[in-house]
Amino acid sequence: MVTSEAVVRLFPDVAATAAALLRHPEVARRWADESACEGMSVGGLAHHLAGQARNTVLLLDAAPVDAEVLTVEQHYQHAPWVRAGLDDDENTSIRDASDQRAAAGPDALLAELDADLDGVRRVLAPVLDGTRSTPVHVPWQGWSLTVPDFLVTRVMEVLVHSDDLAASIGVPTPQFAPEAGYVALGLLASVAADRHGQTAMVRHLSRPQRAAGPVSAF
Repeated sequence: MVTSEAVVRLFPDVAATAAALLRHPEVARRWADESACEGMSVGGLAHHLAGQARNTVLLLDAAPVDAEVLTVEQHYQHAPWVRAGLDDDENTSIRDASDQRAAAGPDALLAELDADLDGVRRVLAPVLDGTRSTPVHVPWQGWSLTVPDFLVTRVMEVLVHSDDLAASIGVPTPQFAPEAGYVALGLLASVAADRHGQTAMVRHLSRPQRAAGPVSAF
């Protein structure tokens, strides 16, 4: 089990591993191509991946908001995009916003990466030394999460979209620290079990011969 403190300590390295992938020359070369995420360009996907660190800085820097604090499980139970279709507004809006940012070109993204990584370390330092305990407001959802729970969602997003980006440019998927994998896989399994049922997940992971079908979290 990865503790809440360990998740906070882990995230800067997770973000740095993703940044190394974003700097791969093939990202810039294939910037305008369609990515492995249907309907999103490689550049748009790169911005969406980079946005996991960028949004962490922006949201932890934001003024506190008096909003309900949900658990990670409740977050995914309530978020409309989790069960939305590929072409529903909840998902097309994410793709469109990312592709709009990508219009500035790859150099603009690369120019932001170091500042984002420095910013992540800066905003997490007060969490680690105990001087910050306020939750993170997620404005596009309307509720808040504790900092460790918010970072759990970001770790999952980084691992999933790093695999997407690597597949899009034909390079091996980056290998993150084992603890990052435990965090992402634990979250994905939890969301999938909530969506498909406990028995379906147990069978899929241990008795595939009895598995009834796909058990994707999203």
